[in-house]
Amino acid sequence: MSQETAFTSQRVLLSSTSQVGPATIYVKDGKVTRIDNEYKPNGAHVDAGSKLLMPGVVDAHVHINQPGRTQWEGVVTASHAAAAGGVTSIIDMPLNCIPSTVTVDAYNQKRTSFKDGMWVDVGTWGGVVPGNSSDLVPMLDAGARGFKCFLCDSGVDEFPPVNEEQLRLAMTELKKKNGKLLFHAEMDTGASVDTEQDPTSYSTFLDSRPPNMEVKAIDLVIKMCREFAPHVPCHIVHLSAADALPAIRAAKAEGLPLTVETCFHYLTINSEDVPTRSTEYKCCPPIRGAANRDQLWAAVLDGSIDMVVSDHSPCTPDLKLHPCCGGSLNGAMEGDFVKAWGGIASVGIGLPLLWSEGQKRGLSLQDIVRLICESTAGHAGIASRKGQIAVGHDADFVVWAPEEENHITVDKLHFRNKLTPYQERRCKGLVHQTVVRGSVVYDISQTTGDQWENGFSKLPLGQWIE
Repeated sequence: MSQETAFTSQRVLLSSTSQVGPATIYVKDGKVTRIDNEYKPNGAHVDAGSKLLMPGVVDAHVHINQPGRTQWEGVVTASHAAAAGGVTSIIDMPLNCIPSTVTVDAYNQKRTSFKDGMWVDVGTWGGVVPGNSSDLVPMLDAGARGFKCFLCDSGVDEFPPVNEEQLRLAMTELKKKNGKLLFHAEMDTGASVDTEQDPTSYSTFLDSRPPNMEVKAIDLVIKMCREFAPHVPCHIVHLSAADALPAIRAAKAEGLPLTVETCFHYLTINSEDVPTRSTEYKCCPPIRGAANRDQLWAAVLDGSIDMVVSDHSPCTPDLKLHPCCGGSLNGAMEGDFVKAWGGIASVGIGLPLLWSEGQKRGLSLQDIVRLICESTAGHAGIASRKGQIAVGHDADFVVWAPEEENHITVDKLHFRNKLTPYQERRCKGLVHQTVVRGSVVYDISQTTGDQWENGFSKLPLGQWIE
């Protein structure tokens, strides 16, 4: 049995319903055993001083791309990036890995490939694709947190979209286990790219993915959610279009088991500010205008949007057709927004981004915990052990300085491909230490040594989330 260790700070935030104050948290065998409401630095394993100690972040929407596309990302680099940003748990998406996580065998392949490479705890969603409804319950039994589907082209051939009939087959299976279904909620509405417009201008791409694509899809999600309520909780991933908020609010008022996430990029970037040829800003659904962003923020603050995630979806720079790389794809020109891969790299940098923008809008530290710790843990089915600091929970903490300036330079980007719209951004909030089940996996002050390398523990101390 291990010895009890203490983590203490003058400023501790245990949950979204508590107040910031001094506390000492005692940990044994990776679990919180007791909490004293006093700052006790003597003999503490971690003395955070005046820095804020709060629950570790749970990012429930990450594309690790392993196995199969590790040139895009991988579990070592993704979990390093997570740890450096105070993220103690990440939930991987069922694509763009090869094979897609749509069978028990593929689930097991992913789990095996992640072994000995996790610096934070990692779980995975499964996928719903045409023809795999009989695989869903066995995948839940194996440990999948739930399932994701697409209502439009996913961008990769191995993860095709489903139609309403196929959805109904899948949800009939999920009903047996109260399995959760996540939706990439865009559907074709006849919009297309105007070939007369400049493809290196962001507006050309934006106009080809109008808000009504999301509205149409979300109307279908709500219809299916109602049909299978209360047995199949439904979740809308990466909401971008504020036009869908009235339908979402009405569905929630009706009592349907519907949750919604948005992403750091939709809350921190305006379409009007995207430079020409800067395809690192491209994602689907797209970043929209300032007025739309204001409406998303209102929904975050009033609870209509339940949580915020990264949707870290990187690729190699050549697939972004980025000017810095001189890549090409199917005859496209550099900086072609229409043909570039869509996805934004941001795992591990969401905490300072959300805090910096949110402060301007009345966001509190308690809101931060609610949005990126508690709600995401509940969404992934791990709220009984993660998302709060409480006796019996995993000892997952982030120690950070909310007031400290954070200049996001390339050396702070630990994911594999560094192309991101946030490079060189200045914000408030710097992570100093990240603790996973009582073990410090990241310490900004530990650059070298027997147990440390560039701020990270030499040993991968993360575990697979069953």
